Amino acid sequence: MMKRGFASDNNAGVLPEVLKAMESVNQGHTVGYGDDPVTIEAIELFKKEFGEDIDVYFVFNGTGANVLGLSTLTQSYNSVICADTSHIQVDECGAPERFTGCKLLPVKSEKGKITPEQIEQYLHGFGFEHHAQPGVISISQVTELGTVYSVEEIKAIAGLAHSHGLYLHMDGARIANAAVALDLPFKAFTKEAGIDVLSFGGTKNGLMMGEAVIFFNPELSKNAKYIRKQSMQLFSKMRFVSAQFLPYFKNGLWKKSATHANQMALLLEKEVLKIKGVKLTQKTEANGVFAIIPQKIIEKLQQEYFFYVWDANRSEVRWMTSFDTTEEDVYDFVRILKSLL
Repeated sequence: MMKRGFASDNNAGVLPEVLKAMESVNQGHTVGYGDDPVTIEAIELFKKEFGEDIDVYFVFNGTGANVLGLSTLTQSYNSVICADTSHIQVDECGAPERFTGCKLLPVKSEKGKITPEQIEQYLHGFGFEHHAQPGVISISQVTELGTVYSVEEIKAIAGLAHSHGLYLHMDGARIANAAVALDLPFKAFTKEAGIDVLSFGGTKNGLMMGEAVIFFNPELSKNAKYIRKQSMQLFSKMRFVSAQFLPYFKNGLWKKSATHANQMALLLEKEVLKIKGVKLTQKTEANGVFAIIPQKIIEKLQQEYFFYVWDANRSEVRWMTSFDTTEEDVYDFVRILKSLL
């Protein structure tokens, strides 16, 4: 077993409370495909967070959530506008384009974020049959560079999208970390800010598997159940996905876990700032620290605590913290970093 590193919050294990919840539903038989009492209860917990007038669909993973969300909003002749660093553009092996048939239009982002001014240049060709029709704007919260959109920034993008007849999708793979960073309830920067469809992630914050797709306008989800099945995201033993969300919401576990991960990132940032020879590339807002370090020490440091290189051209690395990162992990990592420098 490798030691806890700083590569990804995906590399962390599963929260004990989540494992216990999954084990607790491993009794007897129940109806499959989501018609079980556990899934119904989990959906009610989502409604407490986001409001009664939503539809919730559980899927296997984040890519599946993004594909399902985007597929319900688009036709194959549409385009999806997103940041050039977004997960759907960089890290999903073309799945959104394959399954939706849509063209992704990557926008040159500033630290993972895109602005209405940048998006506007792609809002043309409406009604022109030779041009892919803009259909959706997709943003990530937290972004892939660890930055967090403010409510005002999201509302501005939503206003632009809706004024042109587009939908706004949010990839919320690290939505719990964003909620903690903003110190706001989920719905304040999603539903109330103008998001139409949300991919709600939990795997990076201590769940074993499974994400949720939330439709804030149920009219948009009328075909979602068919698309979910067709895209191979319908889990027969759904209770094992939905059971995870019971302790996650009931006991405020999501907040406790994300708060700890964010705090560990801030501690790492604080300690790294003391070291000569390390340059942070941006302010730490959630649970990711981005820094430039000498290329010659990267491999040696990775042998002690594994992490990923973000931009090899400028020797920029990414250090991610998780719900199970400890202060000892941070201090020991910093000690080794100092010794290598």
